[in-house]
Amino acid sequence: MMRLALITSLLATSAFAASADEWRNRSIYQLITDRFATPDDSSPSCDTSQRKYCGGTWKGIVNKLDYIQNMGFDAIWISPIVANVEGSTAYGEAFHGYWTQDINSLNSHFGSADDLKALSAALHKRNMYLMVDVVVNHMVGTADPPNFSAFKPFSAQSDFHSECFVSNYDNQTEVEQCWLGDKNVPLVDLNTEDSNVVQTMNTWISKLVTDYSVDGVRIDTVKHVRKDFWPDFAKSAGVFTIGEVLNNETSYVKDYTQVLDSVLDYPTWFPLVAAFQTTNGNLSALAATVQQGQSSYKNGQFMTGSFLENHDQPRFQSLTQDNALIKNAMTFTFVGDGVPVLYYGQEQSYAGGPDPANREALWLSGYVEDKPLVKHVKALNAARKTAIAANSNFVTTATKFLSTGSQSTMAISKAPLLTLLTNGGSSSSSSWTVPDAGYQANEELVDVLTCNKVTADGKGGVTVQGSGGNPQVLLPTSALSKVGSSCSSLGSTSQSSSARGWIDSAGNSLPVVAALVLAAWAAQSSLVL
Repeated sequence: MMRLALITSLLATSAFAASADEWRNRSIYQLITDRFATPDDSSPSCDTSQRKYCGGTWKGIVNKLDYIQNMGFDAIWISPIVANVEGSTAYGEAFHGYWTQDINSLNSHFGSADDLKALSAALHKRNMYLMVDVVVNHMVGTADPPNFSAFKPFSAQSDFHSECFVSNYDNQTEVEQCWLGDKNVPLVDLNTEDSNVVQTMNTWISKLVTDYSVDGVRIDTVKHVRKDFWPDFAKSAGVFTIGEVLNNETSYVKDYTQVLDSVLDYPTWFPLVAAFQTTNGNLSALAATVQQGQSSYKNGQFMTGSFLENHDQPRFQSLTQDNALIKNAMTFTFVGDGVPVLYYGQEQSYAGGPDPANREALWLSGYVEDKPLVKHVKALNAARKTAIAANSNFVTTATKFLSTGSQSTMAISKAPLLTLLTNGGSSSSSSWTVPDAGYQANEELVDVLTCNKVTADGKGGVTVQGSGGNPQVLLPTSALSKVGSSCSSLGSTSQSSSARGWIDSAGNSLPVVAALVLAAWAAQSSLVL
């Protein structure tokens, strides 16, 4: 009993020190701390156009972890935690956390060191991971020339590259050594060629991860720092690292997969938005980009951050209000090889345009869970968890795009999942014919988004008639269990699917439901007892 109590205590208070492999089966909820939840559950007004602090804190996040976990997320990504520019600037206040001035102090607007540690402990008690956003490339001034003495610990002008603002993004030297921002709020570029700067940053990230039991690090503006800086920084972090490389070309982004564990999949984001923003989108271009990433990234598309929205881009629902297109686009990010990342508020149908409009206060939604997109997200997370539980190789099985015979439909196979998407829109009634779906002859399947049953044909192919332009995510009913699926009551233990061999022989030696329960527990646990 004492040993069990000790293990429970360690699990609740220690970092999982999660490796890249241990992030494969996670799904991430991204949030801006200042805009997610207040510490006293109050709902103050928050005018995004004013660009001011609105009152969200780390305590507030702890109080709303049920909301996040109920949707099926098992990791959160929070905005940067360090001390930022204080007071108002030409572009408002630093509520977002990206305007660093002191890397060794916390942003007091969000709480204390104990509050951040409490958030980490609360997450770990729920077997959830904590990812923290960090900025390495620059410190931020409020005038030009900046007051270098305000920066800590880099207070000498020689700690920074000489002033020049990036104007030519085709010149990589300029991208890496010139400044972002402008003369009103210059993002003063750190001299990451200087050995003292390098050592300081490596020591800092190691301490940050240790002090606050961080499980993963998201790194801002990665392409603005020389590539050979990153391996030692990532090693010093000692946990999963995922970088922001804002570029639409896999040929450019691929090199950064050699120096960090992963990248946010911006090259796929561009055609994803284009594919589902209108009913004329190009689904083939989307599939082609994914395939490029599979063949050129160090680990293929595995562990890339798969997203539809974030804090830097207009919300998808500011581009289209067609609910079917929205659901199809959201579904895509949950059913491929990458780690799903959902930006807070998407589930509440937030529709803010470019920054700052896309940084709304979530408390104004009331955190209502009985809403269509909240339910949609819950079903998508459930489908993915069920697939992981059913197929021990799911997270290392590459996505395939199967022929449907139509330019307005897409079939994505990642056994045992078969996802059917369309950009026909809400007024369409799309159909899918997928002869090589790979299921057993006459196998019973279920669309986990509606719990409607579908039967494979005599050769294991699938023909499905859609309704209202909605996506479908199919799983064999034999894969369903109480672990992870809202349609678990439809599950059957009498039939095991052989869709391309997705249940291994070891799994078949146990009753299916028991095997799924054990597999799901093992997939989500980082502690071997």
